Amino acid sequence: MRNFRTPHPRRKFYQLNYRIEAQSLRVIDFEGKQIGVISKQEALDKARLQELDLVLIAPSAKPPVAKIINFKKFLYQEEKKEKEARKGIKKSVVKDLKISLFIGPADLERIIKKARNFLLEGNQLRINLTLKGREIAKREMAMDLIRRFIGNLGEVNVSKEPRIEGRVIRAVVAKKK
Repeated sequence: MRNFRTPHPRRKFYQLNYRIEAQSLRVIDFEGKQIGVISKQEALDKARLQELDLVLIAPSAKPPVAKIINFKKFLYQEEKKEKEARKGIKKSVVKDLKISLFIGPADLERIIKKARNFLLEGNQLRINLTLKGREIAKREMAMDLIRRFIGNLGEVNVSKEPRIEGRVIRAVVAKKK
């Protein structure tokens, strides 16, 4: 049986120590002070004396920039920054609600209450009204029901106006910002 895991996100690869190809580098020491432009071997010797790694930070710069740092600690801090950046982003989810043409007033109120809760959570809302059998002849009545439903939600942005798509009338709404 095959394992269908999601692939790892692409990691940024750094050239470090002897894998650095450039012969002269602009070197920054552990405290963030610039040492200057020196040869690769001299930079490696300075890193080895401090028991740290020489990591190529900006390979496209002229000359390339390398930093003397603890590489594992550097990776940990990079990962921490990425997590912090992802933390602030909330994905908007589209929730589906189905209503029918001859829905009772109590059921309609219940669904409106559920829709308001979805909108307060920051989700978008897709309203579907499916016309069954002879209901297809009552399209205007169905459009009126959807418009009343959207009106009862309160202050909302209508992302997609109610539109007839075959036997389904759809509208998409979101909370006003």
